[in-house]
Amino acid sequence: MDSRVKFDFGDTAVAFSSKSDKKLKRMNLLFTGMNQPTLVKIGTYLLRIGLKLKLPLKKIIKTTVFGHFCGESIQDCAGTIDSLKKDGISSILDYSAEGEKSPAGFDRNKEEMLRVVDAAHDFGLPFCVVKLTGFAALDMMARIQAGKPRNDDEDRFEKLKARLDAIAERVAQKGLRLLIDAEETWIQKVIDDLAYALMKKYNREGVVIYNTYQMYCRASLGNLKKAHQDLSAEGYYLGAKIVRGAYMEKERDRAEEHEYPDPIQPDKAATDRDYDLALAYCVENLNGISFVAGTHNEASSEYLAQLMDQEGIRPTDQRIYFSQLYGMSDHISYTMAKHGYNVAKYLPYGPVEKVMPYLIRRAEENTSIAGQASRELQLIRKEIKRRKLV
Repeated sequence: MDSRVKFDFGDTAVAFSSKSDKKLKRMNLLFTGMNQPTLVKIGTYLLRIGLKLKLPLKKIIKTTVFGHFCGESIQDCAGTIDSLKKDGISSILDYSAEGEKSPAGFDRNKEEMLRVVDAAHDFGLPFCVVKLTGFAALDMMARIQAGKPRNDDEDRFEKLKARLDAIAERVAQKGLRLLIDAEETWIQKVIDDLAYALMKKYNREGVVIYNTYQMYCRASLGNLKKAHQDLSAEGYYLGAKIVRGAYMEKERDRAEEHEYPDPIQPDKAATDRDYDLALAYCVENLNGISFVAGTHNEASSEYLAQLMDQEGIRPTDQRIYFSQLYGMSDHISYTMAKHGYNVAKYLPYGPVEKVMPYLIRRAEENTSIAGQASRELQLIRKEIKRRKLV
């Protein structure tokens, strides 16, 4: 591997260039708390209870964790989009409201997504993103995947396809690209099938539709390769978002409960291996694949940049994007952008009470990923010291 491409991910002057002294101090307090697993566990438990009891927690949440990771509306994200753009970073508006269960709620989410597409076009953003459980019930998709539909599941599934196609059509009309999020393995084949059907409708001339591959699943690398080979044989392009994954504990618990083989990799090393193999495969087959590397991992980010350099691929090549969540891993996002690479931050938004499941996952993720919160905290404190704020 050509090792000429190296980045200083510890340069906090770059990582936090857009953060005021006040914002930096607030981040220090937030990540100090998130760096304590017991505190996070107790806090998220109490938060869930408080939300169920409809306690007046909204103001507290908005001024702490919500304000760091999210916005409440599209317009609320406008300032962040503009700030990121000044530093060469694109945004991905992510309507993260969860928990809808009614057909009316699914239709409202579809209409909101159409507004997102229009706004993304107006803001000059490259991507939109959908999570399919925002447009149909998870249990319905699980029954469809298991081949055990009941009652009106087939009709509900057709309505899901119609909602998704309406969004994809608007995305294509606006010249944007659509990322379809991965979810639990017991509905993932349904999501895959819907994604590939859309690719065969929209990915003939280039990539409009992207499917997501969670590399903490044992099968994902093989699924990625097979999808590329099948689509390529029929004359279509593959859009892929490569991530490590977000449902590990839930997956293992369900596999044990239902007594089927654990679909998750045996350890993090196996996940890291398949993640980097997926990046290499996509780079090797770039003529038929466009992809987004969703990662908070410094080594994988540098590895992809090295692959690109080795193959003579320009950092600005629109077939490759690096992506991180807003509020996390700025040292990767801002450093990569400074060196000219395509970077896009996920900007989650939605009503506070509906975005809380997303926020709780972020808090738990920061404590469960080895060193994630402590790495963020270390960099924040380094910048505070550099600015002589202590």
